[in-house]
Amino acid sequence: MESEIPPESESSEKLIFSSPQEEEEEEDDSEEEEESKEAEETATINPLLPPALTGDVEGLQKIFEDPENSHHEQAMQLLLEEDIVGRNLLYAACMAGQSDVIRALAKYGVNLNEKTTRGYTLLHCAAAWGRLETLKALVELDVDIEALNFRKERARDVAARYSQTECVEFLDWAEARLALKKYIAKVSATVTDTEKGPGKLYKEDKNILLSACRVKNEWLETHLEASINELFEQKQQLEDIVTPIFTKIATPHAPSRLPSSKNIKFFTLLLFFTFNYIYGCFGCGLLYTQECVLAGLLNRIN
Repeated sequence: MESEIPPESESSEKLIFSSPQEEEEEEDDSEEEEESKEAEETATINPLLPPALTGDVEGLQKIFEDPENSHHEQAMQLLLEEDIVGRNLLYAACMAGQSDVIRALAKYGVNLNEKTTRGYTLLHCAAAWGRLETLKALVELDVDIEALNFRKERARDVAARYSQTECVEFLDWAEARLALKKYIAKVSATVTDTEKGPGKLYKEDKNILLSACRVKNEWLETHLEASINELFEQKQQLEDIVTPIFTKIATPHAPSRLPSSKNIKFFTLLLFFTFNYIYGCFGCGLLYTQECVLAGLLNRIN
């Protein structure tokens, strides 16, 4: 049995951090031994654990922010203290579904993408336990929803494995939203950094792409409850604008053999002065020829 999966009972604080083997051993102990162990655990319990499990955000904040609190100096150490499988206090808060606690503790600079020894993240944990509101809080805090555990599972896969239907649906939505955000960022980066682009962008095309990205970003900001289908449609619309432009600039073009307008003008002036020189030397017999050549060159320029 995996240590991160939901146990049958959620009522015991000790159960959250104990392994299945420890639970079996405790059942075989006498009542006196159990009382003795409970007394020892009460004496050594992490002082952050009770407020984290009960949602006492103010109590946690006092420990972290009040210099006179007896646990203030060890607050971060207590928060990041890990059990045998690499879980810290944040995992307990996830299992208990204490979303406000997660938000509050995130302000103190903890790594919300930290993994256990088997690669589970807080998002995996919340997904396995079916803590939908905690999942939403973690996604709002920009955790990595694509992180994989040792089974190469995302949080969405773990939720599906434990039949947490609402969590699966939410994570599918979160992934669709992330896909659109990533595509917008990719296009914007390509446009602004010409070295990464497939070729040189014309100013008109560049403006079209930047405008399209801006519109989609604004759409994301104003449609926080958009459905998965709507998110896919928005991404497809952006792709329909981007793909033809990138295809056009990625297609190699044969270099033009015609001289540039600037070069034509130069040679026209050169011929003009040459004819004037010849005309001055040999008379007006060449005037007609001069006019014909100049007229032809000027027509070509226009």
